[in-house]
Amino acid sequence: MRALITGIAGFAGSHLAEHLLASGDEILGSSCQNVWNDDAPALLRHAVPLVRWNIAEPISPESLQQILDFRPDIVFHLAAVSIPADCGQQEPTSHAWQVNVVGTERVVEMAGAIASHPRVLVVSSCRVYGRPDPKHLRVAETAPLQPTSGYGKTKLAAEQALWRKCDAFGLEGLVIRAFNHAGPRQSPRLMLSEWCQQFARGDNPVRVHCLDSYLDMSDVRDVVRAYRMLALEGKPGEAYNVGGGVPLRSGDIFEQLRQICAPERPTLELAPGRRQDPIADLTKIQSTINWRPDTPLPATLRDTLDYWLERTARPN
Repeated sequence: MRALITGIAGFAGSHLAEHLLASGDEILGSSCQNVWNDDAPALLRHAVPLVRWNIAEPISPESLQQILDFRPDIVFHLAAVSIPADCGQQEPTSHAWQVNVVGTERVVEMAGAIASHPRVLVVSSCRVYGRPDPKHLRVAETAPLQPTSGYGKTKLAAEQALWRKCDAFGLEGLVIRAFNHAGPRQSPRLMLSEWCQQFARGDNPVRVHCLDSYLDMSDVRDVVRAYRMLALEGKPGEAYNVGGGVPLRSGDIFEQLRQICAPERPTLELAPGRRQDPIADLTKIQSTINWRPDTPLPATLRDTLDYWLERTARPN
């Protein structure tokens, strides 16, 4: 398989690239700055060429030609403003809309210019479902799409842009609705990495937003396995949930992490209260491909903590 990954230098993009290389695929990546992040594995730096493309802007003729010459079979579209807090509270910011929605249109238009007409996978989010019904916490792909945040609204609009542009260009498209996932190299602005960074620095107390949030969380390495399998075996025109499928309480996750590294470290909860995210119904994906998340939570915690311990120990 020949794959183009937009947003390859990001968290999930770099893990996807590692998985594709291990599977024997050829990869081209696009990034805003045309450089890898400083924590990217050496294998990616040496084996994967990059194309400069900030999808908030039209692609340059030179970058487009690089992609045309590469002739991808699959386009994995991961480039996005992916921190929900950066996308606006109830309504999207103009920057989030330009990147997440207009940028998706540009990616599909670019794919339409490739003679081989590659399949396009757009990574969306569980946030398109909005707040879950207390009686139906586990959501299937047929659940109402009622996003309440700026981030969720841009992701739903990106899905709609994919279908509209694929129809116009005669392309095969798929949507992946990713639920929370974590692992090494994730931004410290997200839950598990934020905690691990604090433990690695020796913060005392460790500050936690909320210990009574119920969420669906899986390991990024399981998630990117699903991306590749859906690229090869998923049905065009369909959306697929990718997640853990099991509700986890944030306080229980935190306590497991604390027992691994600092059982006596005190905790300061900043915003107590009960919160509930949707939980992935995995019936559809598991009836389509032979996939299930199989990385144990303790392994995700340990690997993420080890990453932050190593990063914190580096000389400035």
